[in-house]
Amino acid sequence: MKSLSFEKFLASTRCILGEGAVIERLRRIDGMELDPFLVNSAFLYNEVKRAALAGICRQYLDIGHHFGLPLLLSTPTWRASRERIEAAGYGGFDVNGDNFRFIDSLRKSYAEYAEKIVICGLMSCRGDAYRPTEALTTDEARHFHAWQADKLAAAGVDFLLASTLPALSEARGLAAALAATATPYIISFVVRPEGTLLDGNPLKDAVAAIDGTVNPRPLAFMINCTHASFARTALLDETNSSPLVRQRVIGLLANTAAQSPEDLDNSTNLVEEKPETFAEAVAGLQLDLGMKILGGCCGTDDRHIRCLAALLAQQQ
Repeated sequence: MKSLSFEKFLASTRCILGEGAVIERLRRIDGMELDPFLVNSAFLYNEVKRAALAGICRQYLDIGHHFGLPLLLSTPTWRASRERIEAAGYGGFDVNGDNFRFIDSLRKSYAEYAEKIVICGLMSCRGDAYRPTEALTTDEARHFHAWQADKLAAAGVDFLLASTLPALSEARGLAAALAATATPYIISFVVRPEGTLLDGNPLKDAVAAIDGTVNPRPLAFMINCTHASFARTALLDETNSSPLVRQRVIGLLANTAAQSPEDLDNSTNLVEEKPETFAEAVAGLQLDLGMKILGGCCGTDDRHIRCLAALLAQQQ
């Protein structure tokens, strides 16, 4: 257990390095087939797959340790809802709790540096994260996501992170489910350059709607699965963003491809940018907008996170 609550840890920390892609990197390893329901959530039950997952996580841990930066790790539970766990045949397993304990064991192996590592219980929307038309209503989302939120909270995660959210309706219900656990939580959207969610709702309206109707409100908001240039443009949009949005959105887990979700969804090839280019764009958001949690999403690997960590360490 950490000596500080995540809320106090966040308030006392200028910057937290986020991990890079995990699922996408596992997919590119020969023979490392992802589960059609759980993706990588059941990897810890297979010795070979567990080792591959641990290897990627340790790369990010080693980078954070080398540069002395606080580090965010996510539980491999992005798709570990009750219906998916049962469909995959793991109904008798504590998939969410076991994944937290797996990541926590990696954290504990880093001795004193472990105090600088925070673990979020990772969740997402029920349907395709790039298709807002598949989003649940607010009431449906609150009921659907409550089970997984409770499992992760009970396991002891430092905070809950609902990520890659395309639509306000499901985000509101998810936030209500997370709030009911009494565990700190953050809501993370996919955004368009014009400052909207994928469902067209302006960022300023989405933040206001969740902050105004969910108690307790999120500790903060983030953006993920979005290129750094798109995130910057969205946050600075004069119509759909606002100073309050820029205050409440404290982090970005960025893609390497400056492409729309529709183009990424239909792409068969990995689109990358140079690690140095990625790092400069993402680190610049700390200098210009005061973002605290900065890391990678689609297209990133240890090279991108190492370059980002070097710049962030210089900026502290």
